[in-house]
Amino acid sequence: RVEAFRDAASAMEQEKETLLEMIHNIQNSQDMRHISEGEREELNLTANRLMGRTLTVEVSVETIRNAQQMIDEIVNKLLDDLEDAKIRLMSLYGACTSDVPAGPIDQKFQSVVIGCAIEDQKKIKRRLETLLRNLENSEKSITLLEHQKSSVRQSCNSKQD
Repeated sequence: RVEAFRDAASAMEQEKETLLEMIHNIQNSQDMRHISEGEREELNLTANRLMGRTLTVEVSVETIRNAQQMIDEIVNKLLDDLEDAKIRLMSLYGACTSDVPAGPIDQKFQSVVIGCAIEDQKKIKRRLETLLRNLENSEKSITLLEHQKSSVRQSCNSKQD
């Protein structure tokens, strides 16, 4: 479904470009010179209105950048090793902040992030913040679940005695 969604969005981008080109071609066509001044003015007004409406539609399919791919890799590793992933996420986050980070900074990631547009840098930083919050919440949930499991085991052991 994701690929179909991306394909549909790409098709819409292309359709927008085609519409803009068609409107532009009509405005600059030879036929416009062979009609009356009133009809030409009316067609130009309609073309300008359609051009303006078409330009208000923004469709964008972005390709994943290297920094984004690095974050995705960390998310996948997260499932394998929470603590290692947390350390890695914190080093990536440290590369995105202007504050002095508490831990190490991933220099390679920092150079990739610096090469991105400011808007992309902000998106990357927000995503890392969200991932760190989610990781922290996950750790709390896991700790809580483990505590509940040990409590259940203890009560089961007590009942067996």
